[in-house]
Amino acid sequence: MKATLTCIFIILGLLPVKSIASEDQAWTALREGRAVLMMRHALAPGTGDPGGFDLEDCSTQRNLNSVGREQARSWGPFLASRGITEARVFSSQWCRCMDTAREMDMGEVTEWPALNSFFRNWGDGDTQTRQTIALVNELEPGAAVILVSHQVNVTALTGVFPASNEGVILALPLSDNPTVLARVSPGR
Repeated sequence: MKATLTCIFIILGLLPVKSIASEDQAWTALREGRAVLMMRHALAPGTGDPGGFDLEDCSTQRNLNSVGREQARSWGPFLASRGITEARVFSSQWCRCMDTAREMDMGEVTEWPALNSFFRNWGDGDTQTRQTIALVNELEPGAAVILVSHQVNVTALTGVFPASNEGVILALPLSDNPTVLARVSPGR
């Protein structure tokens, strides 16, 4: 079952996502609070997590390598060049996501368990996706919002299979079928 779903997600990731806005319009929407950026953590080689995974112990998890840390740091200048110098950053509790969020240097990072990976627990996906939608839609207006999560979470919400360190700008309010305004990454 997991292998079949993974294959479906890979195929979906190869299909182009129809965007209803230009990339400039997407960035404007993000700056103005009419969109959020949801991204996959930076490069952490491997798939899933090793046996003995412990959320409280980074040494038991897949972690960012030096390339991943560099990728994460590249977001600060990339976002600044688009007029975003601070943001409200929400992250999965996995170390690779928290490290990505912190290395971006966009502001305080808040842990959101709804953004945690459900790669090993596919049954949690629908609940966590609904929680993410609700949490985002309940946010008060303010600085841009960045969500740092995992491939399975981004794909479940958007249908996009993001590369490591890739994000999607999503129109607000979020829904079960959100509007993807743009796919973005500092490396493109």
